[in-house]
Order: sequence, then C-alpha cells, then structure tokens
Amino acid sequence: MNLNQIHNVYFIGIGGIGMSALARYFKNIGKQVSGYDKTPTALTKELIESGIAIHFEDSIDLIPKDYFIENTLVIITPAVPKTHSEWNYFVEREYHIKKRAEVLGIITKDTFCFAVAGTHGKTTTSSILGHILYESGADVTAFIGGIVENYNSNLVGNGKTVTVVEADEFDRSFLHLHPNIACITSMDADHLDIYGTSDAIEESFVEFANKVEDKSRLFITKELPLEGVTVAVNEDAVYSAINVRIDNGSYIFDVKTPNGILKDFHFGLPGKHNLMNALMAIAMAINFGTPTDAIAIALASFKGIRRRFSYQIKTDDLVYIDDYAHHPTEINAVYQAVRELYPSKKVLAVFQPHLFSRTKDFADDFAKSLSQFDELLLMDIYPARELPMEGVTSEWLLNKVDNQNKKLVSKENVIGSILESDAQIIVTIGAGDIGELVGSIKKSLNENI
Repeated sequence: MNLNQIHNVYFIGIGGIGMSALARYFKNIGKQVSGYDKTPTALTKELIESGIAIHFEDSIDLIPKDYFIENTLVIITPAVPKTHSEWNYFVEREYHIKKRAEVLGIITKDTFCFAVAGTHGKTTTSSILGHILYESGADVTAFIGGIVENYNSNLVGNGKTVTVVEADEFDRSFLHLHPNIACITSMDADHLDIYGTSDAIEESFVEFANKVEDKSRLFITKELPLEGVTVAVNEDAVYSAINVRIDNGSYIFDVKTPNGILKDFHFGLPGKHNLMNALMAIAMAINFGTPTDAIAIALASFKGIRRRFSYQIKTDDLVYIDDYAHHPTEINAVYQAVRELYPSKKVLAVFQPHLFSRTKDFADDFAKSLSQFDELLLMDIYPARELPMEGVTSEWLLNKVDNQNKKLVSKENVIGSILESDAQIIVTIGAGDIGELVGSIKKSLNENI
C-alpha cells in the first residue's frame, strides 16, 4: 500500500492509546482523519480539540460522505466486535482495511526502525528512547503507548527517517514490524487468551528476535534465552548500571559499556524496573551513535509517562500515585518502588483487574502480589473486549489474597473508601477505566488534606 495515495484515514477504536498515536501522526502529515470510539475519554477530547472528528455511536450515517474507497484507509482495533456495523460497511465495500500493527509495519518499512518489545516495560523504554533521540536532534517520530509528560502526547517528534515503535506481542502484532535496532525487556506469560501457552508466547518472541539480522543490534535482559547484547542493573553484562544510588528521590548511576564507563547519569523515575528501562534505551541510543553527553542531558530531563508511577499528590503527609500496572509482575514492580521510596509508611493499593481471562490465568500470582500492600481495595474486573467467565470474579480473587485489611469496592464507592483509610501512601493500579477516576480521586484527597 502506498500511503501517499491515501487522503483520508478512518479509525474504528480511535480512542485507544496506540490508535490515537497513529491518528495524531496522520493528522500531522496532512491527512484528513476521523473515527469512532465506544466512549468519550480525556484522550478523545484531546484528539477532538486537535481538529479530528470523532463520534461515539456505531452508525454508518456518521461516516464522512467524502471518504471514497480508492483514497481512504480504514484502521481497526482487534477489540472491535465483528458485528460492528461501521466495520461491516467498509468490509462489504472492499475498502483498504488494516490493523494498527499492519499500518505501523508500512510506516516503519522505509525508515530506520527502533522496536521495543517485552511483556513489560515497552512504553517506558520507548518513551525514554524517543525522548533521547528527539532531544539529541534525530529526525525521529516515536509512537508511544502512553502520554509522555514532556510533550503531553503519545506521539513524539515529526521526523521522516527514524521511527520508534512499541513492538506489541498481543495478537503477534510485532511480527509486522521491520526493526533495525530492537530490544526485548521481558518474556513473561501474558495474553494466554490469544497464545494458549507460555511456550507459544516465547516462540513468538524468538520469531520477532530473528527479524533483527545483526544480533549486535538486539538488546536483551540477561535471563532471556536469546542471542543478543545483554543489559543489566548491578550485574555483569555488556551494558550495566553500576554504582547506583538514590538522591532526593532520583537515581544517579554509572553505565559500563563496551568502550568504558560513563559517569553520573541522572534519572527521575523510581523503581529498579524503570532503571532497567532507562538503561535499555541508553544502550540502543549509544548503538545508534547518539553522543553520550546528549543522552545524559535528555535522560535527566525526562518527566515520565502519564499513568506510569505518576505522582498525583506528593506532600510530607500524603502521597498519591497512579499506575497502569495490570500484570502481577508489574504490580510487584510498583510495590518495590513504593517500598524503596517510603519504607516505613502505610500503603493502600486500589486495584481494578483487567480482563477475565488474565484474572483467571494469573489469579494466584495476582493474589500474592496484592497481599504485599498494607491495605487493599479491589474493584470489579474491567472486561474490555471480553464477556464474563463463570466463577471468575473479583470476590473470587479477593478470597485468595492473604491480607486481612482488604475489601471489595464498587466504582461508585471507591473514593469514599479511599477517604476512610489512614494510609499515607495511596496507589491506584489497573489498565481499565480506573484511569478515568484519577482526577476525581485527586480532587477529593486534596479537599480532605
């Protein structure tokens, strides 16, 4: 497909974090962009304010009349049901219809592509990398799965020759990409509703790794059974963060590289997992040829990603953090970071499970990770694209949690329950619509300080 011949781009599911980055991209390069989503969100509001027409009713009457077959690209999300009338309208008329991953494959094919893969850490790593490349003057566009605070956007840069993309393992999407430099941050089991087994997930990652022909440009964590350049924190590896210390809530560290030790990098995101993400981005940028002084300056100025250990309130008496974590490994990382920063304070976690299948597949691991917090409020499972599964409920999960200070809360009662707690540290966690509550929670907490 030649994107130069496309004048109109129509999104079904435009409000998704990955879809909206593509929508911004096509708007930036002069295409006419519009689309549908199920519900209004803060993200769709931002898109509308940028001049993109969005509607929230599945109606073929709302499709623009000038979106003709020969000059229109339709981009769909896998979350949209096959019964969707707008989707069927385009299918029946044989429009150009592509998944988001296929479109990213087309865009990245003719660029120098950085692809960031892994069950966890993709968004943070690609955000840091995109920020480093952009700040160092590279002709880059980075498609990010989160809102980068430095730019208040999930699209960084407007370059034509270099791209940074998250290589998403869901639905084997990352196999559409054409990476020149890549990393794999982790290969934990996830998306078992798609893959069936953890072995199948690993096979898919191996297939992705094999797309990088030059293994000196594939960066991996030490434990992965792959050929590539190893990266580690306080361990022996080709690239290693050493002499790590914390000063005023920020990391300062040195980096051991194949060509010597680089001193005193500053990085403001807490948690060893984020330090690992930063190190992975540093290694890829060095491999690309980015000057190390430019890397250090950019890293120190990185402000983080919305909903990734995102401080909402930070006072001596109360801290409120919001995080997108939706897998047990990610929840453990949030807990580790909170405990590192606030070792003696009471921590309340408010968690909304995401997907019935994920809750079922990792129930015992979720219970173990959630049991670590001093207090737990557990919300109902956010279904996203799924129908309920018999016996898989938040009450069932809560019964597995080994913590006496726990209870179920409805979405309507969650703020009241938070206000009743005497915890000094509050963390909201989850990938569902809990993110839409953050502003209200913050407002209510501020009013009660």
